[in-house]
Amino acid sequence: MNVDLHQELPKLIKWIQDIVGSASVIIGVSGGKDSSVVAALLVKALGKERVIGVLMPQNEQSDIDKSYLLVNHLGIKHYVINIGPAYEALTKEVEAKVDLPFNLAYTSNTPARIRMMTLYGVGAMIGNCRVVNTCNLSEDYVGYSTKFGDAAGDFSPLSKFTAGEVVELGDILGLPYELSHKVPSDGMCGQTDEDRFGFTYKMLDDYLRGRAMPPQEIVEKIEKMHKANLHKLLPMPVYPLGE
Repeated sequence: MNVDLHQELPKLIKWIQDIVGSASVIIGVSGGKDSSVVAALLVKALGKERVIGVLMPQNEQSDIDKSYLLVNHLGIKHYVINIGPAYEALTKEVEAKVDLPFNLAYTSNTPARIRMMTLYGVGAMIGNCRVVNTCNLSEDYVGYSTKFGDAAGDFSPLSKFTAGEVVELGDILGLPYELSHKVPSDGMCGQTDEDRFGFTYKMLDDYLRGRAMPPQEIVEKIEKMHKANLHKLLPMPVYPLGE
């Protein structure tokens, strides 16, 4: 399956307009391709006056210049909120009360959840504001997101587009190359997404679109990750009282 992005773009713009209505939209700006492309889509659909970016470094962020490049390129209003003190205060309290060692699940997911809480907090202060989700299909399929962190949001423009298609959308929207083609990384562990996966986004995208079949061990790894993380995509199970 190949997606005609030039044909889909007007439909996507109209969908955003219909979903958002008269509200403003707040977006977490990481400097990566997904948030950059979503921000550009929002500006095209709603106008820059209704798009608010929030940069949320955890004290220091080595690539925050990419975030500034995006908000300046699009001309959107933005806030810079350092989540470092909040993370450190929470971690200090947890360390004092919980007799367990910290691990990657804590140190990578907790900042993501603090960031999403920050977006909803700022959105509440603005009023009549929606928080946009910036995940793509490839990341969602293998669970490369944080539940109640970057996996949250009020609407998701990119969840049906692969990582490669997001790059192409960025090019069509005229984003600077260094934003739409930025190598994906969580910015915390020192590895790229593909380093952590053990396979490339192209292999994953080709598999998802039925263009090419990766080696069997890669297919098994992809499907194992998908099954283990499917709970992030499905609604929370609810006890069926009376059914």
